[in-house]
Amino acid sequence: MTAQILQTNTAAFDPVKVDPVTLDIIENALRNAREEMDATLFRTAMSPGIREQGDAFPLIADHDGKMVVGQFGSFIDGFLKNYDGTIEEGDVIWLSDPYSCEGAVSHNNDWLILIPIYHDGRIIAWSAMFGHQTDVGGKVPGSLPTDGNSIFQEGIRIPPVKIYKKGVYQEDLVELVLHQVRTKEWCRSDLNALLASCRTAEKRVIEICKRFGDDVYISATKDLLGRNKRAMSTLFTSSIGEEKVSFEDFICDDGMGFGPYKIKCTMWREGDKVILDFDGTSPQSASSINFYLNENMLKMFFGIYMIMVFDPQILFNDGFYDLVEVRIPDGSLLKPKFPAALSCRTHALGRIFDVLGALLGQRQPEFLNAAGFSSSPHLMFSGNDEKTGEWFQLFQIGFGGIPGRPFGDGADGHSLWPGFTNIPNEFLEKYFPLRIDRYETIPDSGGAGLNRGGNGILMAYRFLQDGNISIHDDRWFTYPWGVNGGAPGMRSRKLMIRADGSEEVLGSKVDNIAVHKDDVLHYITWGGGGWGNPLERDADLVALEVKRGLVTVEGAGSYGVVIKDDGTVDQEATISLRAEMTPQISSDVFNFGPSHEELRANCREETGLPAPIAP
Repeated sequence: MTAQILQTNTAAFDPVKVDPVTLDIIENALRNAREEMDATLFRTAMSPGIREQGDAFPLIADHDGKMVVGQFGSFIDGFLKNYDGTIEEGDVIWLSDPYSCEGAVSHNNDWLILIPIYHDGRIIAWSAMFGHQTDVGGKVPGSLPTDGNSIFQEGIRIPPVKIYKKGVYQEDLVELVLHQVRTKEWCRSDLNALLASCRTAEKRVIEICKRFGDDVYISATKDLLGRNKRAMSTLFTSSIGEEKVSFEDFICDDGMGFGPYKIKCTMWREGDKVILDFDGTSPQSASSINFYLNENMLKMFFGIYMIMVFDPQILFNDGFYDLVEVRIPDGSLLKPKFPAALSCRTHALGRIFDVLGALLGQRQPEFLNAAGFSSSPHLMFSGNDEKTGEWFQLFQIGFGGIPGRPFGDGADGHSLWPGFTNIPNEFLEKYFPLRIDRYETIPDSGGAGLNRGGNGILMAYRFLQDGNISIHDDRWFTYPWGVNGGAPGMRSRKLMIRADGSEEVLGSKVDNIAVHKDDVLHYITWGGGGWGNPLERDADLVALEVKRGLVTVEGAGSYGVVIKDDGTVDQEATISLRAEMTPQISSDVFNFGPSHEELRANCREETGLPAPIAP
């Protein structure tokens, strides 16, 4: 079953040699078009998740569907292999069902638009963009049910359909879909923004072809893909050995009382090909934490990670994909069987980055990152406005601590995805019945190290009327691990302080929690793990961070630093304390903190929550 692509011009493209100057012009024109896609989207979408936070992912692909420029890897291959319809000039494809495209989008909330770009009767490129919709129906507002046990509970599933057929807009189809969602106008606006973004790329690609000719353009895209492959091949050969290295990390729980769930990956190289084998990963969950991991998406994660660590000048694209083989067991957490629920897959997605970092750094620990890309915290708040009666619904992505790294400290309260930004508090307070009482980093939450892990953040939401909230987060049971002598980061926590002064510890994955006027939710995220021996951190820098509120006076002791009453370093006491602490610093590459058995034994006392039951 593959797509049938119809073209009025069946002449083959004639490969030509593209001179370096022309290649550079075309490359930068495509890079700019990709940035223009984002600008178009963010200026025309309505939902804060896309408009303010940038939860959308663009690409421009060659005529075969391989990404030339973009952010998330190509989603076109999975679509083409599973779509049994025709592709014609003027068509625009719309889909959201992960099972219809091999997980190219990984839950129903991500709406994907694909445009085949025709010029002179032939496909010369593809443009695509997907973005997270605030709501797509289903059993809970936000369409991310923690206790979902089937994808049918997670909102409308859009198979690959034509929102435009030969240039004709299918209005009835759009209205049918929008009738199923709670935030109809936001979804309509965001859908139009996705379309406009892809149209922008279509326009720019055609302009390039008119300037240089189709054959030059096609040859240039092949050159850009080939250049990436050569660069990545050299990187793989020099950085990844033939001996097998393994690593495993855990999603804390599934929101239904079971956990942790293991993600295990083994990596090695055979010739010029890298193997990533997830054998040993836990079986799929009965809840919605499953992540249908598209193989091309994982290859892009892997490639981006290597590029950012070793050579940021390499252009991200799909050229290197046949140098990586991905093996994921059927029926596992990362390749669940239909109709497994998928909506809350973000925890596994975030944990993949921690696992990849651990794998790539084991051969050269000096390049190893600590843990801290560990999740993507979500908060949903919904209800009917008491003044207008209109439905409101917030979907917000929060931030934790970025891990300590070989070349510096982790960022405090930053995003899993570098392109994401926060929703301004002024926006939240204007459009939703809530107030942000506190928005601050949490001192000492980043793991101590030569390079400190980034601190987590505390957001205190004061609700100004009745409603319901959902929370989706992780790293509340297991710690974000430190490396090379660095300490683990702090775990996450969620605390509700009711208007009557009573306190309630909430789980990290809960739905339909009733809130009332003047209830305050303390949303506390995890810190990043530390990198390197904390006793080697500059003592004056520790004192400066105490002054800045990033480390407490007590926390300075984790670095073996004693702070005097005037805020300066007590040099003699510091030398003495560091000498005393030196034997206590772990020589292990990884510092995971307490074992799972110890965590279970002390769970309720330390977290206020029962320990998860082994699945």
